[in-house]
Amino acid sequence: MRVLVTRPEEDARSFAAALRADGHEVLLEPLLTVEPLPEAEAPIDLTNVQALVFTSANGARVLAERTSERGLPAYAVGDATARAARDAGFCDVHSAAGDVQALAKLVVRRLDPAAGVIFQVAASVLAGDLQGLLEAAGFQVRRAVLYRTVPQQAFSPGAIRALASGALDVVTFFSPRTAKQFVGLAKDAGIDGALGRLTAVCLSRAVAARVGVVVWADIRVAARPDQAALIAALPEVRT
Repeated sequence: MRVLVTRPEEDARSFAAALRADGHEVLLEPLLTVEPLPEAEAPIDLTNVQALVFTSANGARVLAERTSERGLPAYAVGDATARAARDAGFCDVHSAAGDVQALAKLVVRRLDPAAGVIFQVAASVLAGDLQGLLEAAGFQVRRAVLYRTVPQQAFSPGAIRALASGALDVVTFFSPRTAKQFVGLAKDAGIDGALGRLTAVCLSRAVAARVGVVVWADIRVAARPDQAALIAALPEVRT
């Protein structure tokens, strides 16, 4: 398969490597750029914190740049985020292997609200209400908004040519925000009609709902919200 990857560049590297290892051709077209927030330069306060929670790999990377603390337990939304946390030096990392609700359930099951604060690293735009879920279970959550994701304003010329000419088979989507942005950019470029030749492979039904507003040859949803399941949902490689 010839696959277009829409993830931010940092996240796309390992995903693209896994795709290539399975025999797929890959074109990278990051639709979001991760930027630390300049107004979030105050020292990180980890006083009375019992654990860190990461809802994205970007959160783990940004926090690692802001503090030398690596000993606190870290709870990650999925395996890719857990891997990024370990790569950043966090040594006690646990994966919920799911979504924000799965992460909240893991924290509630493993930790005691009386043992201290939960420190959540967040983006300026949140995906899910992890803080609300944990506070409803009695935890105190200290949320630090440390970065933002800036959307790309247009497709690159190479992506437009590939999408319009039939040089691709599949587009992969990991978030509803990216899926919605992709559809908007395709309409702006006047190539949304060409998507009817492509398969959209999505991390979840929420993502699929965003791409489903235009016509595709097929829309597939991963059996689980993780990278391995998304790769498994790809059509078979053409011979």
